[in-house]
Amino acid sequence: MKRQKITVVGSGNVGATVAHLTVLKNLGDVVLYDIVEGSPQGKSLDLQEAAPIEGFDCFVIGTNQPKDTADSDIIVITAGMARKPGMSRDDLLDTNVSIMRQVVRQITPHSPNAILIIVTNPSDVMAQVALQESGFAPEKVLGLGGVLDSTRFRSFIALELGVSFEAVTALVLGGHGDSMVPLVRYSYAGGIPIDKLLDEETLHLIVERTRKGGSEIVDLLKTGSAYYAPGSAVVSMMEAILKDKKSIMPVSAYVSGEYGLSNVYLGVPVILGSHGVEKIIELDLLPSEHADLLKSADGVKRILTRT
Repeated sequence: MKRQKITVVGSGNVGATVAHLTVLKNLGDVVLYDIVEGSPQGKSLDLQEAAPIEGFDCFVIGTNQPKDTADSDIIVITAGMARKPGMSRDDLLDTNVSIMRQVVRQITPHSPNAILIIVTNPSDVMAQVALQESGFAPEKVLGLGGVLDSTRFRSFIALELGVSFEAVTALVLGGHGDSMVPLVRYSYAGGIPIDKLLDEETLHLIVERTRKGGSEIVDLLKTGSAYYAPGSAVVSMMEAILKDKKSIMPVSAYVSGEYGLSNVYLGVPVILGSHGVEKIIELDLLPSEHADLLKSADGVKRILTRT
């Protein structure tokens, strides 16, 4: 049986974390690609040498050659400039659009059947750039946003309640930015709606902290941005695809009429399986929730006009 092949573009903190978690879960062989000579090779060798201790049998290689990524099942693109304190995700636009176009043109021709997962910020816009440059079907190009935003929301709820993190389910829609839409009404702890467990003021603070979750980490680190939670979010998406789990999770997907929106990437709940986005699930939103989602979409579209 052919082993799955995963290419991770970018050997920085996010890329290295994705590679590490991928082999720990034995999801497949990993190619770590970067234009910086020595970086992907060194990190890949270091990771491969952990195999006897960690008990994984995946092969890990580092390369600066696009041809080595050929026949990948999944390509995760993390390459790009990271945020610094005071910067929004949108401030990265010009530099990262250029990087995304170059990467997609170099890598995707070698793996025409791959599924792309875009991490580079602003991820909704970068997913649309990757879609345009690759010529792939929309269901084969995904952005990270929704899973990461939702796991932050879940974490803050669990911390406030003092309960198991696994007991909390939560949902965030919209763009991966300050206008994201955390849905309190669709969030639960042990099956109990969280608005039955937390007062309105506390919920408001949690929602706002979720929207600023990435900035909070950037401000603390000062020299970089988050990578553990993004890495875990990416690998959860990969696992759903590679194992054809038909998982329901919020990802940045290309909407074509759903929620009254078209031709834009947004965080929406989907069924994720071996074909990528197999279905977008349309929730029954309140007028205020739908208005917030439209506002978030408008924000993504405004940024798109600058690409």
